[in-house]
Amino acid sequence: MVLEGNLLKRADPSRGRFRSLLLKAVQNFLTDDTIRKRARKRGGDVKFVSWDEWMAEAPSNLAITEQAETWPAEKIFDVRWAATTVENALRRLGEECEARGRRRVFDVLSDCLAAERQDVSYPKLSKALGVPETAVKRLVHQLRRRYRTLLREEVAQTVEKPEDVDEEVRYLCAVLAAGDA
Repeated sequence: MVLEGNLLKRADPSRGRFRSLLLKAVQNFLTDDTIRKRARKRGGDVKFVSWDEWMAEAPSNLAITEQAETWPAEKIFDVRWAATTVENALRRLGEECEARGRRRVFDVLSDCLAAERQDVSYPKLSKALGVPETAVKRLVHQLRRRYRTLLREEVAQTVEKPEDVDEEVRYLCAVLAAGDA
């Protein structure tokens, strides 16, 4: 800092000794460093991100209803967290299917992952994929099982203890259900 700055240019023999100048420079440096360390504890190094920009860039395909304008900030945050967690699990599942050459299967069946069994039209899916209905049922079952595993892994990254995963998954489902209302 001494060499890069203009400290040596400011040195004036008529104002005192060079040693005094260096001592004052070191004292100022230590004071500034202490202030910087304390500021860091209060968030001094934190880069603030505009909430509006984050919401605009948030990777959510799950639409937050128009009612969201009246929701408290905590509910919007929870719904966004749940939607992002679900989407991360879906993205990973899609990537796994693509790596195994089964991207089309994922694209056709991904809507079935959260649907109730009675809402799934196996004959329609069978026709779309060109495979027997029993194969479609097996594929849907396998995708759902893998999706649940990936979702649990995503949720596990947000909790402190592994035993909290089940409770957090229940909370995620409740938040998504409340977000649809």
